[in-house]
Amino acid sequence: MNAIFTDASFQNMMNVANRYGVSANAVTELTQALMRSNGTMAQFYIPELGGGGQWMQGGMTMVGDMFNNQLKNTVNGLCIDLSNLINQGAIQYVPLPKQENQNGFHSSANWWGDLGVPNSTGSQNNTNYAVFSTIGRLAIQENGKVTVFDTLDHHIGGVGQQQGGNYSVTFTSQYGTVNLSTLPIISGGENRPAAAAPIYKEEQQQQPMNLEPSTTAATSDIQNDFEEDIFVKIEKLAGLKDKNILSVDEFEKKKAELLSRL
Repeated sequence: MNAIFTDASFQNMMNVANRYGVSANAVTELTQALMRSNGTMAQFYIPELGGGGQWMQGGMTMVGDMFNNQLKNTVNGLCIDLSNLINQGAIQYVPLPKQENQNGFHSSANWWGDLGVPNSTGSQNNTNYAVFSTIGRLAIQENGKVTVFDTLDHHIGGVGQQQGGNYSVTFTSQYGTVNLSTLPIISGGENRPAAAAPIYKEEQQQQPMNLEPSTTAATSDIQNDFEEDIFVKIEKLAGLKDKNILSVDEFEKKKAELLSRL
């Protein structure tokens, strides 16, 4: 199981990714490989970086495309910069939470239900979370209530402390801080902010048929904003597909899910 990085660590990793022009996924996988050796070496298989490769502190760099010197220099630079950050303590995992049952014994119960095995779990300020990257889900447990979000095209790699807001934690993806109020809710949802798009749609359905013209115009504007947000998300998904971060099948599946909400 891959652990999740602290919010500050993930931001440091994204700075490296932007500097070398590689994706968040590639840097995250490379960093996880380096963390296993405390930054001294890495064995990996990352298609964006030429497939299978190996790096060792002190000068050895091997990539699948062995005659591509530019790629070799990129991998070497990435590993050196990430290794330095690891040694400086600027890249760290979030400590895994110790959950106890009512009798005080540690429990391995899956509070997130039947979502399967998470890619990472953690706890901040009495809020538990579990990230399921392979199926695009984020589960949050707060005050005994569990909410499951569809993460859409977000690759969540960082978590930090939230100052105010509906949740006591904040998450970071390749786009920056993730606004949970914009993510579709799969189950739960008692903590959904009042201004969220799905609630607007629900409130619109509950309005009486004899609406005043001003009320009708406001509801129409809300619906238009919701539809525009859907199409913006589809455009982002298409960009990830063009960069080969998403497969065609994954893109079509996510697009169908978004369009079904219109």
